[in-house]
Amino acid sequence: MCDARVLNRAHIKGLIAQGQLIVISGKQVLCLDKWIERHPGGRLPILHMVGKDATDQILVYHSPEVLKQMRAYRIGVIDSPWINFEPPISGGTFNLGDQQEKDQVDSKNIAIECQVSSRWFEDLSSVSDTLKLSSSKYSAAKFIDHATQLAVDVDLNEYPSLDAETQRNISINFRKLYQKVRQSGLDKCHISNYGMEVVRYITLFSLFILALRYEWYIVSAVFLGLFWHQIMFVAHDAGHLAITHNFNIDMMIGIFVADFCCGLSIGWWKSSHNVHHLVPNHPEHDPDIQNVPLFATSSSFFSSLCSTYYGSIFPWDAAADLFIPLQKYTYYPIMCVARFNLYFLSWCYLISDKAARLPCSTWTRPFEIACMACYWYLFGYCLVWSTIPSWPLRVAFVLVSHIATMPLHVQITLSHWGMSTTDLGASESFAQKQLRTTMDVDCPAWLDFIHGGLQFQAVHHLFPRMPRHNLRGAQKLVREFCKEIGIRYTIFGFVDGNEVVLGRLGEISKQLDMLTECQMHLAAQL
Repeated sequence: MCDARVLNRAHIKGLIAQGQLIVISGKQVLCLDKWIERHPGGRLPILHMVGKDATDQILVYHSPEVLKQMRAYRIGVIDSPWINFEPPISGGTFNLGDQQEKDQVDSKNIAIECQVSSRWFEDLSSVSDTLKLSSSKYSAAKFIDHATQLAVDVDLNEYPSLDAETQRNISINFRKLYQKVRQSGLDKCHISNYGMEVVRYITLFSLFILALRYEWYIVSAVFLGLFWHQIMFVAHDAGHLAITHNFNIDMMIGIFVADFCCGLSIGWWKSSHNVHHLVPNHPEHDPDIQNVPLFATSSSFFSSLCSTYYGSIFPWDAAADLFIPLQKYTYYPIMCVARFNLYFLSWCYLISDKAARLPCSTWTRPFEIACMACYWYLFGYCLVWSTIPSWPLRVAFVLVSHIATMPLHVQITLSHWGMSTTDLGASESFAQKQLRTTMDVDCPAWLDFIHGGLQFQAVHHLFPRMPRHNLRGAQKLVREFCKEIGIRYTIFGFVDGNEVVLGRLGEISKQLDMLTECQMHLAAQL
């Protein structure tokens, strides 16, 4: 339906109150009630955009062909700049008949209670330093609220104002950047770039087979792990449709690489990763940082958060009390065996209703299950059980091959775990949110193959469909964009980036210690 009716804010709010999924794209008002069941990216990405201007998100996540198809869901237009509602999934309330709008808060007028430095390493400790002065005054709930507010204050002091004009200007400049990227051809994939990649994969796999033939089992395990580490970058590319930009072709590539070669579900990865990209580092919404009881990157987890992705509560229990104080020290050991958790999550996803509800599940789901079954037959039975002669060697082979993939897991967490986890509300622009919650890793061009494009995570979050071989070229444009609009572009060397992540983990552990002392102090007063 193509409708040019002008819809005002109260009308749109009323439609959302009736349960309709209303999203703004440009000047168009889209009703996505029928599209949500057909959306290849799942339901949650749409639910997170309800009531918001999703122009930038729709632009960077979809092809021009899909953008044309979305016109069929237009029910009207707006004739003035849009001010975002908080989506229902994030706690926004929409009552029928309620025509009153809350006054928009100008972040310039928000009092900054804590004084912070612009230096990044000082930012990480400023919250704990401020909390330490007054922690004994608070109950657990108040302590968490105060810690969260202090972290918000840090971001408000470090990033552009959240007023509508400032954020609108950021969006306008981002769309200009998007056009520059397209005009420069950086959004196009040149298949020839994968030539050297394929040579590398074949070499590593051949060395694995050669070492296995000579019964150098541990050496063979190392090469197998390195093969997994390298080839999974292709699965990441395919998951973002960054190879051919064709859903079916890239999905088949992703299933072959992730499910058949590595035993990991590309469907699970896309399901969680799509949400991660839209709400990066949000404790309640981003599954990539929901790792309690092993890790907590925000004090918000102290209160047993309910995950909107998993639909369940991450309880703060005795296990969390045991592991979180040590997370700075257990980080690398757990990263060594993180792949086992991905196996578990992959199978949980494939047997869940979430996988069955996708419109493409009629062929992707059985194809994935078949490919993962083949992986376990080849790896588990043919290789580990039938080829390796003894149990000690079998255990060693499995552990070494999986430990060899550890740098990949460190690289994935490096991009976000040291960055902000605060929610600045629905008024924050897409570009600012991505840059505020994501860091890049600086490395020479000749080392790009080790990082697989993940070192350009901030650039990638702004342009998720951009082929990874073009990310370095786009980095210069992103730097210029950040300088122009006054947003900090965060980039560290690999070692410094690790220090930032460890610093954040240590910071949260310190806050937990303060909370424990606070509770003991209050208990003693009773």
